[in-house]
Amino acid sequence: MVGGRRPAGNRGRPQREEVNPALDWVPKTTLGKLVYEGEITSMSEALRSRHVLKEAEIVDILLPEMDDEVLDVNMVQRMTDSGRRVRFAITAVVGNGDGFVGMGRFKGKEVGPSIRKAIDNAKLNLVEIKRGCGSWECGCGNSHTIPFAVSGKAGSVVATFKPAPQGVGLAVGNIPKHVLRLAGISDAWGLSKGHSKTTVNYSFASFYAMQNTTMVKVTPKQAEQLHIITGPVKPIYLDTSPEEYNHIIQEKKKKEDELIKKKAKEIADKKASGDFSQEGGDRPPRGPRNDDRRRRS
Repeated sequence: MVGGRRPAGNRGRPQREEVNPALDWVPKTTLGKLVYEGEITSMSEALRSRHVLKEAEIVDILLPEMDDEVLDVNMVQRMTDSGRRVRFAITAVVGNGDGFVGMGRFKGKEVGPSIRKAIDNAKLNLVEIKRGCGSWECGCGNSHTIPFAVSGKAGSVVATFKPAPQGVGLAVGNIPKHVLRLAGISDAWGLSKGHSKTTVNYSFASFYAMQNTTMVKVTPKQAEQLHIITGPVKPIYLDTSPEEYNHIIQEKKKKEDELIKKKAKEIADKKASGDFSQEGGDRPPRGPRNDDRRRRS
């Protein structure tokens, strides 16, 4: 309009979608909308849909029995002109104990939000692994171990896992034991090379090894002989309303809040006692310097 004002109203801006204030989660991505509308009802379908997983609420809805655990809490201190700044580096792993596992890491100024963000990153890095009965000493026919030997590398650490017969249990280190248990593997042999005292590299090497189970092509004959399955033994398909979805998300947040409070209390107790490990605190103590060695000799 020449010589006048533009009419009031929407001035070329896109209108916002109406949001129900009673719902906590409003999907923003294509995959989230498909899950919210009920077109995708399982985690296997979501991972195979070729849509990027960018919302942690999708995992909460499709895998309500998902469990999480914090593997490493590291305090990083840096001296600046304004004083000493403290940041926390959190490493977390999630899994449903039936074919799905994820690993995440986050650094932040506060413990609680950093733990929550690390768990969300682990959910976004979720993978579907292969399981089977790959040990020549076992013929039970159950998918209780890995179908073949796999390895993963992170930093200097190389973690290798081999199939084990039923009843052996997880003959691995303490760190990969949590990863394999949440992935749904109950029997396995394991060995590691490199500086395995570095918890971050050891945990990610174990996760990459589980991820590599999906990289190996298996023929139908091999899958039948080794009883190889991909994903859960009993798939879960959800067919509920959006209100039920939000109820599931709220329950998961309550469990995560309990875990965060527990970890924050442990960190506060360690800081009060003075035995909290800083970054690199899990490394072995340094030996004497060259000058000291010369004096002793």
